Amino acid sequence: MLGHPASPEEVASWDSSVFPDGEGLPEGQGSVAEGEKIYQQQCQVCHGDNGLGQSADQLAGAQMALTSEYPEQTIGSYWPYATTVFDMVRRSMPMTAPGSLTDNEVYAVTAYLLYLNKLIDKDDVMNASSLPKVKMPNEAGFINIYEAERKTN
Repeated sequence: MLGHPASPEEVASWDSSVFPDGEGLPEGQGSVAEGEKIYQQQCQVCHGDNGLGQSADQLAGAQMALTSEYPEQTIGSYWPYATTVFDMVRRSMPMTAPGSLTDNEVYAVTAYLLYLNKLIDKDDVMNASSLPKVKMPNEAGFINIYEAERKTN
């Protein structure tokens, strides 16, 4: 809240980073089926049926390539790392209550979004071990500064 110093608990809740290799991912897990239920309750009102967009960005179903005249920057066409999806959902979703989802719920929503983008199968479960192994189609479209930094040190 504005106008008062942040408590140690507030700082701790904000002080989390998830890296492309999975460093920083918490314990927990979530399935596509669990994520679909949460998505319908918490996300669909803004991101539309099956992540196709509504008042908020389209998350899945890109038909136009990034090199086309009208590129669609969905999770499956644009995002570089599956761990970034987890981090974004955990920090800022749902818009009306950012950070309110449990780690298991975030894993589940992430699994569902990856499934909608045809990146994992319907029976896959995401956790700290499986999530970093998901290869994103546009990973080579980005420079991983964390990896580059590790190589120079």
